[in-house]
Amino acid sequence: EPDVAVITNIGPVHIELLGSIEAIAAAKAELLAGLRPGATAVLPAAEPLLEPFLRDDVHTVRFGPGGDVTDSDLAGLELGFASAHMRLNATAALAAARAIGVEPAGRIEVALSAMRGQQRVLADDVTVVEDCYNANPMSMRAALDDLQRSAPGRRVAVLGDMLELGEEAAAHHVAIGEHARSAGVELLVTVGPHAAAMAGDHAVADAAGAAALVPGLLAPGDTVLVKASRGVGLEAVVAALVDARPAA
Repeated sequence: EPDVAVITNIGPVHIELLGSIEAIAAAKAELLAGLRPGATAVLPAAEPLLEPFLRDDVHTVRFGPGGDVTDSDLAGLELGFASAHMRLNATAALAAARAIGVEPAGRIEVALSAMRGQQRVLADDVTVVEDCYNANPMSMRAALDDLQRSAPGRRVAVLGDMLELGEEAAAHHVAIGEHARSAGVELLVTVGPHAAAMAGDHAVADAAGAAALVPGLLAPGDTVLVKASRGVGLEAVVAALVDARPAA
């Protein structure tokens, strides 16, 4: 039985399989049910969908804005990233560390797994954000917000289908297209039949089409976010960009 359980968020991920956001919360809450008495549950602050599953015999620690562990608690750490969603994840990790009696300090080295937000600087100061391992409405918004915050020049997004969203797939894709524009994306290329609803500047059918198109659309100084669900295979676009603009 675990001593500490961490639930990072509740969102419309795999909703086609589970049926509703409430069912997603219930599935994640199985982790809470498996805790031993006296254990610690680390949960996102102000997440009402988890309230029915809280236990009186488990210590609950909230992270994020309004919680017990917030961004201000990271002040004593040197983190190798600045994005808001990664800092939020760091507050969850800090809460878990404290639950087992560890108080981290100093430089925290983080190695992201492949295709989960790595940045590649290519020739002509073109930066590619390779975030194409997975995608859902929450992670798409987070990635676009980080693009808005970090890109020094023109913001370009190559966004593909978000899969397993069920009957609300079209609405979710429309909303991401609107969010991309509000986040300052100046060139939006959509990949796949669902992503076409984002109403981008260019729409292609698949990753191969995007790989052929995108290198010719870029200008010096652009920052390019490449993101989609795993099944779309947008790493082909990253490979095409690297081939077209090899770093000096």
